[in-house]
Amino acid sequence: MKKKDPLGQFEQLVLTAVLLLRDNAYGMAVADKVAELAERRVTLGAVYMTLERVEDKGFISSWLANPTSERGGRERRYFRLLALGERVLAESRATAKRMEGALEESEKLAKWRPGRAKLEVSRLS
Repeated sequence: MKKKDPLGQFEQLVLTAVLLLRDNAYGMAVADKVAELAERRVTLGAVYMTLERVEDKGFISSWLANPTSERGGRERRYFRLLALGERVLAESRATAKRMEGALEESEKLAKWRPGRAKLEVSRLS
């Protein structure tokens, strides 16, 4: 993946959903898993657009399953995470971990201020 083409947050969610669903990764299931991971409602259209975009980028592949009577004779499209998709998702996760570590360190530094600590102690006296 090119450094100038980072993985967007919604793309991260979609790829994670495909990874977690494994053999059950089809459009509606992916949308439900994305909504669960994001803790918000998502539109099926946004999920399908993102699936198409990440497939164009070579992160996933898709195929059509045989039509079923329960779907009115329509085929269901399934998705699978490819090696490149696993790699960019791992890179994205590593970046998120670095950010979390930096933010935790920043919070520690913000809490530790010698001058501020003396001021807070003097208020308690």
